[in-house]
Amino acid sequence: MVISTLLPLADALVSDKGLAIAGAGIGMGIAVLGGGKGIGQIGGSAVEGIARQPEAGGRIFTSMIIAAALIEGFTFTAILLAFVLTGKLFS
Repeated sequence: MVISTLLPLADALVSDKGLAIAGAGIGMGIAVLGGGKGIGQIGGSAVEGIARQPEAGGRIFTSMIIAAALIEGFTFTAILLAFVLTGKLFS
């Protein structure tokens, strides 16, 4: 009973547009996970470097912020691109 009513809805969701939207969502998730992992590694390495050489803390911190901003920018660009491509599907 329930399957017969949900089957047409599932068919509409798993069309070409539905699969493209799912692919964009998966791509955004991978971009966010990669960016988070990269920023986490940068932060951990910076803290370790500052602990080993406290006198170089300012330079390490500045380099860490620049690298984290670049990673954040690339992640944001990937997410924005996925939204733009998803928006083009409905036009």
